[in-house]
Amino acid sequence: MVIQKEKKSCGQVVEEWKEFVWNPRTHQFMGRTGTSWAFILLFYLVFYGFLTAMFTLTMWVMLQTVSDHTPKYQDRLATPGLMIRPKTENLDVIVNVSDTESWDQHVQKLNKFLEPYNDSIQAQKNDVCRPGRYYEQPDNGVLNYPKRACQFNRTQLGDCSGIGDPTHYGYSTGQPCVFIKMNRVINFYAGANQSMNVTCVGKRDEDAENLGSFVMFPANGNIDLMYFPYYGKKFHVNYTQPLVAVKFLNVTPNVEVNVECRINAANIATDDERDKFAGRVAFKLRINKT
Repeated sequence: MVIQKEKKSCGQVVEEWKEFVWNPRTHQFMGRTGTSWAFILLFYLVFYGFLTAMFTLTMWVMLQTVSDHTPKYQDRLATPGLMIRPKTENLDVIVNVSDTESWDQHVQKLNKFLEPYNDSIQAQKNDVCRPGRYYEQPDNGVLNYPKRACQFNRTQLGDCSGIGDPTHYGYSTGQPCVFIKMNRVINFYAGANQSMNVTCVGKRDEDAENLGSFVMFPANGNIDLMYFPYYGKKFHVNYTQPLVAVKFLNVTPNVEVNVECRINAANIATDDERDKFAGRVAFKLRINKT
């Protein structure tokens, strides 16, 4: 025989709910007395306080082993990559000589990028260093901070310096300048105490034919040893990376040219097919003329 459970009315349900929230006979709030709630709150207060203290202590101990200036572990590759300026999406440098807007954006980016290289700023902040040797600044037991940096003056970029240049880095005449810079790697002695330079070529035979001639600043695309080692952003507060400017003189117009630039240095590998930016950079150059 099935016994049917008595169905409660809406009022009974409300009254039971009210009694569960606060029972005036037993003085229980949500099924517990004030003493029971006090013990529970005390337990969680002690429990989470202990977890917070343990986490804080662990973080403090870890931070004692970390330098504010040099990362303990570097997850970046030891081989620096190369990048170009102006920085564009997909590394495409496209110029329409007759359309000012097509190259003015590049000019504005280069003006901002090269501003820290102005000779007056470099003379104020950085040192005149001896070429051909590393500018080492060891701590010798005492924190040597901040590290000094060597001057790289904008005038070293010659026709690509943009100083008093009515051609706007050559973009208005179809002879654009592209700047090559090496990514920073802390405490890396680029060149292994030997001279190094940047070279650029067309990636394929047809690219080489369409690329035409170009000039580089500084001469031969040289990068001096005195700009190394780099000690990190916090140590080397005024560090300015050395640049190589490439001025393309007679690129075949209305044709896309694939260009590859790489650094020639004893301790920088440029043939790693798994990393297309290790010691090299490839970009597309197109000069449109109507």
